[in-house]
Amino acid sequence: MSLFYAPDIRTNPALPEEESAHAVRVLRLQTGDEIRVVDGVGGLFRAVIAQPHPKHCVVEVLDELPATGQRNYRLHLAIAPTKNIDRLEWCIEKATEIGMDEITPFVGQFSERRVVKPERLERIIVSAAKQSLKSRFPVLHPLCPFHELLDCPASQRFIAHCYPGEKPLLQHACHPGGDVLVLIGPEGDFSPDEVQRALACGFQPVSLGTSRLRTETAGVVAVATVQLVNN
Repeated sequence: MSLFYAPDIRTNPALPEEESAHAVRVLRLQTGDEIRVVDGVGGLFRAVIAQPHPKHCVVEVLDELPATGQRNYRLHLAIAPTKNIDRLEWCIEKATEIGMDEITPFVGQFSERRVVKPERLERIIVSAAKQSLKSRFPVLHPLCPFHELLDCPASQRFIAHCYPGEKPLLQHACHPGGDVLVLIGPEGDFSPDEVQRALACGFQPVSLGTSRLRTETAGVVAVATVQLVNN
């Protein structure tokens, strides 16, 4: 069964232009063909094609189905964009498939990339969420400086850095349920000052294992670890 994204489906029973083109030109759906539609904020609907058009495909909503991809926790991943933007895009795709609620790209002292294109990242999130059959999509926050993350509310706040010292594994420090925020630094890691500022604001330092991971790998490992803790 084909899954489509229409954020205004409750008030405007039609697919956006890109989704309409995919439905009509690629899948060649016709009047009466049944589809599933998500709105990205938890709604999942059973619908049929009413007026197939490659730019404005009108649908008829038949009923609302139980939401998919619901979790007993909330996860906010804050990650420094990688110099090679493809790696960040891969991370966001996989983290969305695994399951997260918010993602914030940030600029740290050692960041090599200080610009991202949110429109491209949003498209990746939508595609990955549809692929993994999720009705609620992660919220992409604007790129921000590191210090703005220090005030982000969460009952469990972690910073995964590579400096020596006693650090529990994330799977041992994280507890099931609640809100979780994990900070993942750039290729050059957080600066010592950034680590100290985070600790002073109540963040707990954690390790993601004995291997030194690339930024994008660390992001995926963090999301998968929090999911496993909550399963």
